[in-house]
Amino acid sequence: MEFTVMQGDIAAQSADALVNAAGTSLRMGSGVAGALRRGGGPELNEAAMDEGPIDLGEVAVTDAFDLDAGIVIHAAAMPHYGDGQATTESIRDATRNALEAADDRGCESLVIPALGCGVAGFDLEDGARIICETIREFGPDSLRDVRFIAYSDDEFGVLSRVVDETG
Repeated sequence: MEFTVMQGDIAAQSADALVNAAGTSLRMGSGVAGALRRGGGPELNEAAMDEGPIDLGEVAVTDAFDLDAGIVIHAAAMPHYGDGQATTESIRDATRNALEAADDRGCESLVIPALGCGVAGFDLEDGARIICETIREFGPDSLRDVRFIAYSDDEFGVLSRVVDETG
């Protein structure tokens, strides 16, 4: 499985699956969720809300609607906004469950952000390390291309360094 780091807007990516950095309520607010909501259209938020709430670390899968992807995997690495922060366990579980959901559906490509490291308050470097380790431990059947996406220059620098260090 190829594992790379890239920079850009997750909503502009083309892949079989895009991972949303979700809270347990699955309400698509700001950050990654907001970008995907704006790109996917109002139906994406409605579909996500219909699947929630879910437990911390779990995922829900919806159609991608207006995004250039087959599905969106809503990975709850953080509690509902304002109800606490992401944890090592929630980031690890959400990452693993997102990979499994994509692989179980025959996806070959997946784009994943730094789950739990935005509004959820988890340290970016520590979170990136957890995500990298979880991806590297995963043994896929169909998944061939996993892209770890950063939005800002600073985030890209941290993710690149962590991917190199954990390689």
